[in-house]
Amino acid sequence: MSLHGKRKEIYKYEAPWTVYAMNWSVRPDKRFRLALGSFVEEYNNKVQLVGLDEESSEFICRNTFDHPYPTTKLMWIPDTKGVYPDLLATSGDYLRVWRVGETETRLECLLNNNKNSDFCAPLTSFDWNEVDPYLLGTSSIDTTCTIWGLETGQVLGRVNLVSGHVKTQLIAHDKEVYDIAFSRAGGGRDMFASVGADGSVRMFDLRHLEHSTIIYEDPQHHPLLRLCWNKQDPNYLATMAMDGMEVVILDVRVPCTPVARLNNHRACVNGIAWAPHSSCHICTAGNYGGGWEGREGEVFLWSL
Repeated sequence: MSLHGKRKEIYKYEAPWTVYAMNWSVRPDKRFRLALGSFVEEYNNKVQLVGLDEESSEFICRNTFDHPYPTTKLMWIPDTKGVYPDLLATSGDYLRVWRVGETETRLECLLNNNKNSDFCAPLTSFDWNEVDPYLLGTSSIDTTCTIWGLETGQVLGRVNLVSGHVKTQLIAHDKEVYDIAFSRAGGGRDMFASVGADGSVRMFDLRHLEHSTIIYEDPQHHPLLRLCWNKQDPNYLATMAMDGMEVVILDVRVPCTPVARLNNHRACVNGIAWAPHSSCHICTAGNYGGGWEGREGEVFLWSL
C-alpha cells in the first residue's frame, strides 16, 4: 500500500448501523473498496460503498443507496482485470444487480423467477461464478437453487444495459437451502455445491443436472449454514452447522467422511474463509465463548 509517511496497520470504519453483509471489490482500478449491507429490522435498509482515502489513510463512505430488507449477501463482480461493467449484486427478497458509477449507484436489473405470484421465497445466499461472470447462482428457502445468466443488451447512450434470465432451476434439498458456491473443479464453470436445513452438502454439475452427489450429511441432521471451497485445491471444502462450534473439512473424493474437524471454538462459528494463496490455511470466526466483557469474538487461523 503506497501511503505517505508511516503506513497504518489497522484501518477502521464505523457504519451507522449493524453490518450484516460485506464484500471486497477485486477490480484493479478500485483498490481497497468495500460494500457493506445493513441489518435493520424493517423494510428500509441500506448498502454503503466504502473506499480507502490513501491521502488520509481513512476509510470513507463513497456512496449509500436504499435496499429493501437486509441483504443476506452482497458481492462485487469477480472481475480481476477490470474488463466488465462495474457491477454489484445483492440478495434478499430478490437478486438485484446494481451498476456502480462515480457519483451514484443504480439498479440495473431485478431477477425474479416467480412472476406469477405476489409473494417470493427469500434468497438466503448466492455466488458469482469467477470463470464466467455472466453466471450467478442463488439459494432459497423454497428448497431450490437457481442459476441465472446475465446478458449485455442494447446500448443506451454510451452504456450497455445488463439484464438477466433463468438458465435452470432445480430442487436442491429436502428443506431450505442456506448457501451455494461454485467450485473451481472441472474448469470452474459448471460445478457447484449447496448446503441446507436437511443437514447435507450436495454437489451438482450444470452439464448433468439429472442427479447430484451427497458429499456429507450431519450425523445429528443439524442444518448446515455455510460452505466454502478451497481456493487452491477444489477437492476440499469447509462447512459449518447452525449453532455449531466446529468447522468440518471435506474431501469430495471421499464423500461423507470428514478429513478434519476444527473444534477449538468455545461458541458458535459464523464465518469461514480459505486463504487465497494457500491450499492448507483456513480462517474461522465465531462468537467469544469466555466471560470477558468487551470481547466481540474469536478468529482462528488453521494450518491443515
